[in-house]
Formats: sequence, C-alpha cells, structure tokens
Amino acid sequence: MSHVLTHVKYQLLETIRVPVAMIGNIFFPSASMLFFVVPFAGDDPGASTYATGSMMTFAVMSSCLFTYGVGVSEDRAQPWDPYLRTLPAGPVPRFAGRLVTGLALMGLALLPVLLIAVLLTEATTTPLGLLLGFAALFAGAVPFTFLGLLIGYSLPSKAAIAVAQITFFPLAFGGGLITPPGSTPAFIEAIAPYLPTRGAVELVWAATTGFTPQVTSLVMLAVWTVVTGAFAVWAYRRDEGRRFA
Repeated sequence: MSHVLTHVKYQLLETIRVPVAMIGNIFFPSASMLFFVVPFAGDDPGASTYATGSMMTFAVMSSCLFTYGVGVSEDRAQPWDPYLRTLPAGPVPRFAGRLVTGLALMGLALLPVLLIAVLLTEATTTPLGLLLGFAALFAGAVPFTFLGLLIGYSLPSKAAIAVAQITFFPLAFGGGLITPPGSTPAFIEAIAPYLPTRGAVELVWAATTGFTPQVTSLVMLAVWTVVTGAFAVWAYRRDEGRRFA
C-alpha cells in the first residue's frame, strides 16, 4: 500500500505541474453545464436532474479517456516507465497508483458540475439517490477506464490524443448525453442503447430519479466492459512483451 500511495503522490504531482491538463479535464463538463443545462433546463427540476446526470457521466468519460489514454501513452514514451517495470515491487503498485490517480482526477472533474447543479439549477435528488448516483458513476466508468488503457498501451502519445478525441465525441453524442431521455433525434435513439455511454448514464438516471433503464442498454454496458477489459489486458501484455521480452 505504501508503494501505491507513493506512486499516487508523484503521479498527482506530475499532473499538477502541467495545470492545463487539469483545467482541460474540468473545463468541458463545467462549460457544458453552464452553456447548455443552466440556461435551457435550469428552472425545470426534472430536466435539470437528468441533465446533471448526463454531464457527470460526460465528465467521467472525459476523465477516463484522457487521463488513462493520453497519460499512459505519454508515460510509455519516457525512459522512467520501463525502469519502474524492472523494480522488484513489480508493475502492480504503479498500475494501482495510476487507477487511484485517475479516480482523484475524476472527482475533480465531477465537483464543479455538482456545484453548478446545486447553485444554479433546480436539480434535486435524495441523499440516498446522491450516494447511489456516485456509485452508478463509478460503475459506469469501468468500460471507459478500460478503453482509455487500451488506447494508452496501444498507441504513441500523438496518436493517442487524436484517437481519444475521435472516440470521445461520437460516444457522447451517440449515447444521448447532450439531450434528456425521450427528446433525442430518432437515429440517436436507435443507436444509443448499443453504446456504453447510454448504459452508464441510464444507471445514473435510475439511481437519482425514477427512470427505468432499458435492458438493452445495461446488457450492452456489460458487453462493452468485458470486451474493452479483454482488449486492455491484451494491449498491456503486448506492450510488455514487445518492450521487455
């Protein structure tokens, strides 16, 4: 555990030393809340609650794809990374530290979204709903974490940035995160249940409101989790075998 905490400390310090990385992680979800949710749905308790769940899922996906996808790829390009893999402690402390660091950055991305919802909208839920909502967010983050790790361990840093961006926007729009349930265009409604973003946000809506998630969305979320997890493991072993065999 001490090794894990040491890695967390230094990975957070590395992030803080490049403030634009943290600002970017926080800016997009917060800006989306301010520009799209507050003026158009802020006075409607139901709509603003759904929209807040969507924007928090948006923040989680953004944090996972860029923290793990771009961060891992950039670390792999540094000579320090292969050196750490040769140490007797093995890869587990560094890998666990990376996951904890990602959770911390995810929390930073969620905090301003939550504050904007509390201070500037009529979004509402119960204390239990709030706790269940956070649990749903972290459960829904799993496939995006795996997807970020897959990108990070498969691609060089310049390509990882592009692929993370290309992946992020179709998943956000295609999953219906930009509009409340039932008001998205027909073609989005048709494809959304098959994307992990839809299953993730429906878990949050179910936890914080009376929304009933679609079976297809939840099944596909599980499928995405298994598939991205398998590919993330493959990418890690491929990278390890190619560089250290």
